[in-house]
Amino acid sequence: MPERGHATAPSKDSSTKANPSPLTTTAPLTAARRTGLLVTFILGGLSALPPLSMDMYLPALPTVTTALDSPAATVQLTLTACLAGMALGQLVIGPMSDKWGRRRPLLTGMVVYVLATAICAFTPTVELLIAFRLLQGLAGAAAIVIARAVVRDLYDGVEMARFFSTLMLISGVAPIIAPLIGGQVMRFADWRGVFLVLTVVGALLTLLVWRRLGETLPPERRQTGGVGAALRTMRGLLADRVFTGYTLAGGFAFAVLFAYISASPFVVQEIYGASAQTFSLLFGVNSLGLIAVGQINGKLLVGRVSLDKVLGYGLAVITTASVALLLMTSGVFGEVGLFPICAGLFVLMSAMGLVLPNTNAQALMRAPHAAGSASALLGTSSFLVGAVASPLVGIAGEDTAVPMALVQVTCSFLAVFCFVVLCRPWSAGSAPKPPTAQQTAA
Repeated sequence: MPERGHATAPSKDSSTKANPSPLTTTAPLTAARRTGLLVTFILGGLSALPPLSMDMYLPALPTVTTALDSPAATVQLTLTACLAGMALGQLVIGPMSDKWGRRRPLLTGMVVYVLATAICAFTPTVELLIAFRLLQGLAGAAAIVIARAVVRDLYDGVEMARFFSTLMLISGVAPIIAPLIGGQVMRFADWRGVFLVLTVVGALLTLLVWRRLGETLPPERRQTGGVGAALRTMRGLLADRVFTGYTLAGGFAFAVLFAYISASPFVVQEIYGASAQTFSLLFGVNSLGLIAVGQINGKLLVGRVSLDKVLGYGLAVITTASVALLLMTSGVFGEVGLFPICAGLFVLMSAMGLVLPNTNAQALMRAPHAAGSASALLGTSSFLVGAVASPLVGIAGEDTAVPMALVQVTCSFLAVFCFVVLCRPWSAGSAPKPPTAQQTAA
């Protein structure tokens, strides 16, 4: 498949009367382009919902511990439950969207998300809060997994990579502002107010999806069969060496990012003595670096340089920055201050803007016949690998940043290994391929 972009042309036999949305399965290419800004906003909002659900809640954790009279370790399970729900929910909702289209599973998931979030605001016990956070994560998984699948429905090749980079501009802001919003909410309400705000955000996004995001997967392109067919589709995707390579490379790169998010508050504030305000500023600067490089990737590099070459450069920079951080934190260069560590973290974070959108694009180009299932495998692998890597950053205690750097070095080398050995970017066999007759029939 050549590297060119287009929005998928829908069938002329479909009817528009069932769905008045401006982007329906019968919308011509020009109509899809005209609604591009609105679609980008909606898909960016869907992609931002999971980090909003996780990070806006962080400032409320100490208050939840006191209000529900529960130990901190138990309250931490409310985060774990939401993360686990988002990881596992994608495996279910992705294949559902391949079978029934994008709108029905997405709207169902969003409605359940709104209800579960509202119930979280009124739960009297931590056990119920954990249960409904799990349900919140399971339902919220529809947002992120179907958003990626819709991008695959509408775009291909370099245009898809550009669109993913644009989404980073919207969804990448969420982790920056979510704790700030949560903190401001806590000034006027208790921890329950955070969930009420999330309920309103989810309801508004659900309304936008219902009114403005039409079906992007026409009936003739949908999968048939039940659970067995979905499992066979996923098995076929994982049997594709190149798809698995991009999925694992993206997952391990995401683990590098998770390690940074988990360890940076401790490393910057406890080990290097920065204030909470300084940490917030540095975290914001690093996030802006990721967003800026993502835009450079989408606006300047994609279409001029091959996606694999850009991805290779990004992985090389991440690996180099990780090694530099390991050398600095382990004392090879003697005692280093906060600035060199922050410079290394900034370079590492910024390079993610070259890696994450391009691994998603390259993997999804392998699966035009099952974008929902492919998106589910991409998302679940990233969440699970990241969840495994995150606890390892504190394994050596509170006096060293070496575990963070070691986890980052290990995961970055594994990402490079998967890219080189499985994707084999120099090989013609790594080019995206059309689905086989068996895959289409599945």
